[in-house]
Amino acid sequence: MPAASSPFPATEPPHDCPLCPRLVAFRDALRVEHPSWWNAPVPAWGDPAAWLAVVGLAPGKHGANRTGRPFTGDFAGELLYATLLRHRLATGTYAADLADGLTLTGSVIVNAVRCLPPENKPTPAEIATCRPFLEAPLAALTDVRVLVALGKIAHDSVCRTFGLKLSAAKFGHLAEHRLPDGRLLIDSYHCSRYNQNTGKLTTAMFDAVFARAIKLKETECGA
Repeated sequence: MPAASSPFPATEPPHDCPLCPRLVAFRDALRVEHPSWWNAPVPAWGDPAAWLAVVGLAPGKHGANRTGRPFTGDFAGELLYATLLRHRLATGTYAADLADGLTLTGSVIVNAVRCLPPENKPTPAEIATCRPFLEAPLAALTDVRVLVALGKIAHDSVCRTFGLKLSAAKFGHLAEHRLPDGRLLIDSYHCSRYNQNTGKLTTAMFDAVFARAIKLKETECGA
């Protein structure tokens, strides 16, 4: 199965990235169990001229690991793409399929960890090992002025990528942080099924994150 096209293919990990043995073993097992799935590092996806970068945690088993496009096919993607469409950061219709015709406009999505981790829990070593594949696309996305981190792992990875001490940037929903290169980081609780079902993250709370991102972009860069 093909994956969604990356805006910067040269920044992507190889299809058979060997760097994290536990993730490689899990990937290999899934290739046997589900040979028609993507089952590989999931590339970044979106507008190469994006002003907004959404940083997720890692591919979901039945979402991006299956389809090859971030947040496509899992519960979290329903809220994420509905929100991006509502704020005109995407066009078309989200139908949880690469052939749905959805396009991101002014936005791009990249995960802090590119391969599916068992139980959706990457180890600290795996997060660190994958960080170059977060650093490279964010460096290539020179028009990005605002980043949204979905969850603390994404927040921590972005901070470490830009050299911002975690002690100076406490994670919290709607918390804002100025990165050393001048870009702005906004935190959000992850749009996971658990967070939505427990009410930790509501549609209105998620909406507020992207409304704030747009406001910051207008303030920082002009409309």
